[in-house]
Amino acid sequence: MRIIDIIDKKVHKEVLTKEEINFFITGYTNGTIPDYQASALLMAIRLNGMNDVETAYLTEAMMYSGDTLDWKYLGKTIADKHSTGGIGDKVSIALCPILSALGLTVAKMSGRGLGHTGGTLDKLESIKGYNFSVTDSEFRELVEKHNIAIVGQNEKLVPADKKIYALRDVTATVESIPLIASSIMSKKLATGSDCILLDVKCGNGAFMKDLEQAKKLGELMIAIGKQLNRKIAVEITNMEQPLGRTIGNKIEVLEAIDTLKGRGQTDFNEIIYSSGSTIIMLAGLANSEKDARLKIKEVIENGKAYNKFLEWISAQGGDIKVFDDPKWLNPQYKYEIKSNAEGYLKINSAISFGLVAMKLGAGREKKEDNIDFEAGIYLNKVSNEYVNKGDVLFTMYSSKPIDVKLEKELLDSIEFSKEKHNIKPVFAKLY
Repeated sequence: MRIIDIIDKKVHKEVLTKEEINFFITGYTNGTIPDYQASALLMAIRLNGMNDVETAYLTEAMMYSGDTLDWKYLGKTIADKHSTGGIGDKVSIALCPILSALGLTVAKMSGRGLGHTGGTLDKLESIKGYNFSVTDSEFRELVEKHNIAIVGQNEKLVPADKKIYALRDVTATVESIPLIASSIMSKKLATGSDCILLDVKCGNGAFMKDLEQAKKLGELMIAIGKQLNRKIAVEITNMEQPLGRTIGNKIEVLEAIDTLKGRGQTDFNEIIYSSGSTIIMLAGLANSEKDARLKIKEVIENGKAYNKFLEWISAQGGDIKVFDDPKWLNPQYKYEIKSNAEGYLKINSAISFGLVAMKLGAGREKKEDNIDFEAGIYLNKVSNEYVNKGDVLFTMYSSKPIDVKLEKELLDSIEFSKEKHNIKPVFAKLY
C-alpha cells in the first residue's frame, strides 16, 4: 500500500477503505508519511469530502493512535459534554457538578482557550491551587472517589489529532466537516465516555456561522457515534451573542457559582437545563425532558449541585475559601460604558465582545500569551433588557490600564429598538 495511491483515490472522489485510512493515520503519526503528502490528502478530503462510514473509520483510527481510557470496571455511566467554543461559555463549570450530583460520573478532559474563545482550563486555573495536570492514576482516583474530575488533555491520547490539527491550521484545510467531526469525536471517544453531548455553537461568535452547516456537523458526529456504538446527542446553540452576563476567567467562575445557587442569568440557565436534561435522558435517568429538568432544579435548590462543585474543586487542590471572599475578583482597573440611547438592547456581535475581552487580557492572541485572570467584561445589560439613557451597559475589567477605544468596539456591535427581539438560546436538538 502506498500513500500516493490513497491520495490519488481521494483526488478522484473515490471512497477510502478502513485499511487505507489506518495506513495513513499510522504512517503520519509515526513519521513515515511526511507533511507534504499528508497535506495533499487533507486537501483532497476538504475538496471532495468523505462519507459517514469513511469519517467513522478516520475517527476510529485517530482514536486508537494513542492511549484510550476504559471506565467499564466502575460499572457506572460516564457522561461528557463538549462545546465547539463560544464567548462566555462557562457551561462545563456549572453543568458537570449538576450531573455528578444526579449520579452520573463525569470524567472530562478540557483544553485552553485561544483567541476570542475562552478555555475551561483557563477559567479553572484562576482558582488558586486547582490542579489539572494529573497522572492517569490520579485521574482515575479522582473519578472513582468523587464521581467528577476535569483535567488537562493527556498528550498520550489521540496524538494523530494533534499532528493533523497543526497541519490543517497552516494548509487551509480547517474548514472540512469530516475533519472537524473526526477531530472532536476521536478525542471524546478516547476518554471512554458512554453518553456524550456535543454543544455546537452557531453564529458570528462561533466556528459554525450558519445553522445548515452546524446541523450537518451535528448529524455527522451522531452517525460516527452510532457506527462506534456510543450514545451521542447534539445541541446547536446560539452564539450570536455572549452567553450569560460574564466574559473572562474569574468572572465566569463566579457566574457559574451563581447559577449553581439558583441565581443564573436566563439564557445561561436555559442552556444548563437544556444540555443537562439531554444528557440525563441519554443516560436513561429520565423519561422526559420535563422530568429531567425537575431533577436539575431539585439538586440546585437543595444545595447538592453547589456542594458537589465545592467537593470537586477541593479534591483537585482548589482553594474553595476564595469563593466567600468578596475581593477574590479584584481588578486594578475598571471602565464603565454608559448608554446614550434608550430601548430594548440587542447585541449583534458576540465575536466583538470576545475580541475586546482578549484585548483586556482575558484571552490569548498567541499560545504563549499569559492570561489575566482578573480581566473580563460584565454585561450590566443583556439583549432584550430595557435600557435608559445614562444606564451602565457594560463594565470592562483589567489588571492594566484600559484603552478607552475599546468602548467604541462594543458600542458598534449593539442596537436599540422599541420592541423585544426573538432570541433563541437553543436552535436545535439532534439525536
